[in-house]
Amino acid sequence: MAQGPGVRRHLCGIWTAWSEAASPDAAVGEVARAINTPSLSQVVAFFSADYDPEILAAALEARFPGVPVAGCSMSGGIAPSGGLDRGLVVIAFPAERFRIVSTVLAAIDQLDVERTASSVRALRRTLDPPGACREAEAPAAGGRFALSLIDGLANAEETVVSAIAWALDGIPIVGGSAGDDLRFRDAVLLHGGRIHRKAAVLVLVETDWPFEIFKSDNFEPTQTKFVVTASDSERRTVHELNAEPAAREYAMAIGLDPEGLSPMSFAAYPLAVKVGGEYFCRSIRRVNPDGSLSFFCAIDEGVVLTLAEPRDIVTSTRAELTRLDTALGGVDLIIGFECVLRRLDAESRQVGHGIADLYRRYNVVGFETFGEQYRAMHLNQTFTGIAIGKGLNARDGAGDAPAAP
Repeated sequence: MAQGPGVRRHLCGIWTAWSEAASPDAAVGEVARAINTPSLSQVVAFFSADYDPEILAAALEARFPGVPVAGCSMSGGIAPSGGLDRGLVVIAFPAERFRIVSTVLAAIDQLDVERTASSVRALRRTLDPPGACREAEAPAAGGRFALSLIDGLANAEETVVSAIAWALDGIPIVGGSAGDDLRFRDAVLLHGGRIHRKAAVLVLVETDWPFEIFKSDNFEPTQTKFVVTASDSERRTVHELNAEPAAREYAMAIGLDPEGLSPMSFAAYPLAVKVGGEYFCRSIRRVNPDGSLSFFCAIDEGVVLTLAEPRDIVTSTRAELTRLDTALGGVDLIIGFECVLRRLDAESRQVGHGIADLYRRYNVVGFETFGEQYRAMHLNQTFTGIAIGKGLNARDGAGDAPAAP
């Protein structure tokens, strides 16, 4: 695990900094002192659920005056030096070659899709050139990407990301669901110097640096199937699988007693749903006293769930990061969103160090989530992100920006 504060300036000019200080004031102070530039367009912060979020928000406003700040609580951080069980991770975008706008979407548990889409379209238009009055005159979507941060306890990610993706009209979106370790009590969002709950934050970025969004998972379907025969999709609770109590049916399939089910079990034996010929994970959050199962995604009655088994997580992750490195002519930085259950599975299989080595090699910075967003979908037990390449630096002849110790 990472020890102490750290900072890195990447070739594209983005600064990443991190701290494991016990108090939010101290953590923000360490990070702010490390980021040595007066010209920033946006700060994105991921922070420990142990921190008082109001104190953190005030400290960030004071230390980064005049700079927009957005962020969320996390279930663990990812820094270029390794993982953090607790602390603060900050991504500071430079003003040069990064035009960034953001907004907060409130009351997502009672989402008005039309109003949300209208807000997102308005945000998108603020990046259009002066005088542009037609969508065709706006810059190509290839120069823009969006980051979504969504309350992971509001049970609304599917609706939110679908509405955002619709309004973005081709601009790629990735993101993660705010968490609080595995307490399931309070996930918070940060925007405009204020703390928000049951909300989502959307950060829209325009840059001429090359980039690519991606997703990576490490499971494959088995022949074991479950039909959801009773569920409450709004509460993401499945009461019956194959007309039997859900926890008992699932436990029998994986060879465990229902009393022995735990987050480690759910990470090791994920369930998946087939959409458009491809399988997507639908992770279990917890077993309830009545024998039902709560999920990180909405599950409707009649859905067929497939028991999946993990592949080698290090091999699959390495393959995807290598592909990105080749496609971009070298990866400078990856802003990543990794499911907390994926991390638990890697640790239980004693391969967490292999993942950490890969993340260090490719400068991955981000947080452990309660769910991941990729394009118009909400996913589980996946690693999603945006990889920024070194191509522009190679074209314009700029020198290698030194990494701070």
